[in-house]
Amino acid sequence: MKFLRNLLDKAEPLFTKGGKLERLYPLYEAGDTFLFTPGEVTKTGSHVRDSLDMKRMMSMVVAALGPCILMALYNTGYQANAAIQAGTGTAIESWREPIYQALGFTHDPTNLLDCIVYGALWFLPIYIVTMSVGGACEAVFSIIRRHEINEGFLVTGMLFPLTLPATTPLLVVAAGTVFGVVIGKEVFGGTGKNFLNPALTARAFVYFAFASYLSGETNPLGQGVWVAVQKADGFTGATTLAAMVEPLEAGMGPAAAMTAVTGSDFTWMTAFLGFTQGSMGETSALCCLIGAAMLIATGIGSWRIMAGVVLGALATGGLFYIFGGTNSVAQIPPHWHLVIGGFAFGTIFMATDPVSAAMTEAGKWWYGGLVGVMTILIRVINPAFPEGIMLAILFGNVMAPTIDYFVIQANIKRRLAHYGT
Repeated sequence: MKFLRNLLDKAEPLFTKGGKLERLYPLYEAGDTFLFTPGEVTKTGSHVRDSLDMKRMMSMVVAALGPCILMALYNTGYQANAAIQAGTGTAIESWREPIYQALGFTHDPTNLLDCIVYGALWFLPIYIVTMSVGGACEAVFSIIRRHEINEGFLVTGMLFPLTLPATTPLLVVAAGTVFGVVIGKEVFGGTGKNFLNPALTARAFVYFAFASYLSGETNPLGQGVWVAVQKADGFTGATTLAAMVEPLEAGMGPAAAMTAVTGSDFTWMTAFLGFTQGSMGETSALCCLIGAAMLIATGIGSWRIMAGVVLGALATGGLFYIFGGTNSVAQIPPHWHLVIGGFAFGTIFMATDPVSAAMTEAGKWWYGGLVGVMTILIRVINPAFPEGIMLAILFGNVMAPTIDYFVIQANIKRRLAHYGT
């Protein structure tokens, strides 16, 4: 490490003011601070600061995503191998198969390592494209603005792939990443100045611009793909909710509807654990809860927002369940809404974004409640958008400044009334 430190120190004059590569200083600084702790210290009286800086915060969020990442690798491979073994899908003739077979694996859904490796062959290309394209966008804007490359994209670059189905084309991934970084963040000034969650902005763009690629209606990989895209219900898409609508309309309950779709016994616990098809990192509510515990324990994720979303969803889902009439999605029991689709993932990792969420303590409750209510409203009233949580959080992002404004004004009025003479 000393050799690397000396190498960076020798190259530094080229990138500092007056050097030949001055315009590329953000690239040098990004590499330096990624490898080593910054050595700068204050030369005058310093302020007392929290030890949790941007790098540590983003690293902790990525660590909290660890269970979801591991589940994404395993479940993607498991669903693929199970479909291949059952004959409802076949292995794709692509660069993945020679690598997979050369490693000695045989599409065995009962083999843990077999599933993880095959899942990694689907997940890693999407992740690499996201990080490469997004990192390039961040670097370009940093060079133009002559400011440091911050660590904000580390989280965005991990969240976005986890919200996508495994078969999403890489060009679609790249397009969504560019849109999310540039339109969702950089045009507003970069990290800390965006009012929308960049990962959700990217996901919304892909959802609307390339909907058929996510639902399975347009299969870029050819028929016979392991996710059985030949199914008319489009179960290969980003959410199990879309697949449940037709069985629910036929009068089936949630468990029976999922059993009809998957062809195997399906229970609330199955959905909670995440052993179902869907977006790679969103299927397991259990893994999301483990991440939530880490975020709450470190003070990074707001438990008020999480609780507000859950309470808002349960209350609205309960009202629809009691008074919703014959609407198929309205007849889903409230506790089922918490474990199907991307509800848990969005609540814990997206709604709690410290930049785009409400800042005030009371505002966090209102913001979370609004997201929960809107999620169920979208799911029930508009079946064309069966997921709900994505659009609800984006709506909450837009409303967050207004919520904070009214909370602050209420505090001011209360204090004036208390201390006024």
